Amino acid sequence: MTWADGDAAATGSIENHPYKIGVCDWMILKRQKLGAFDRTKEIGADGVEVDMGSLGKRDTFESQLTDPVVRQQFLDKARELNLEICSIAMSGFYAQSFAERPTVPLMVQDTITTMKAMKVKTAFLPLGVTCDLVQHPDLRPQVVERLKAAGAKAHEAGLVIGIETALDAKGEVGLLEEIDSPAVNIYFNFANALQNDRDLYQELRTLGKDRICQIHASNTDGVWLENDPQIDMTKVKHTLDDMGWSGWLVVERSRDGSDVRNVVRNYGANVVYLKKVFQA
Repeated sequence: MTWADGDAAATGSIENHPYKIGVCDWMILKRQKLGAFDRTKEIGADGVEVDMGSLGKRDTFESQLTDPVVRQQFLDKARELNLEICSIAMSGFYAQSFAERPTVPLMVQDTITTMKAMKVKTAFLPLGVTCDLVQHPDLRPQVVERLKAAGAKAHEAGLVIGIETALDAKGEVGLLEEIDSPAVNIYFNFANALQNDRDLYQELRTLGKDRICQIHASNTDGVWLENDPQIDMTKVKHTLDDMGWSGWLVVERSRDGSDVRNVVRNYGANVVYLKKVFQA
């Protein structure tokens, strides 16, 4: 199946559908750019995960969204195109240390302030390379302490922070119990299970519906989701159905390895396929 073959399936109203399909603005090469919405519409997704911007050595994110004029432009464009902002991402923490950066509380507060202003309930927080709790278990006390504080702020605001970790599902359950905050959940990533030879479907069941706030529904790059022998997407849907889970499936990668930068082709194909499985 090509993206064009499924174009009709990628349109239509899904306002009350239990599953919605999104893309990440930084992966469609429109990180915190207004053009992300037009590109998301072209791809055929239902919404977009908007990033807070780069970090570098700054005290906080380099975010245009602190400007109320820019924020309103984003909200107006989403409304115009009948798209949703499914989440706000702190992707800077893929490379930066959530445990060790001194101004993390400011970064978290800026993200929560942005979420409240844009009426977005979920934040994505990756505990990336420098905070990999498998490779760096010594950082766990600092990570837990900071997530307790972040969770308290999010809970007060009625929001949720979804963390992505390198732990298996059982380890993530233990981490959440240690954090002990209803506002800190798991942002599940298919690739984390698959690349570590874990049972994707059992990992979902071990976490359960109430611990998963959102899902990055893709594998590492190489082939489109429909051609990926590691994932039985129908089985994923049946698993989530049985769990009673509903929410956003956001495509992060799973690009054709021979044509990685062809954004519309890669994400268009993956979105059409996910819509065929989850929204048919």
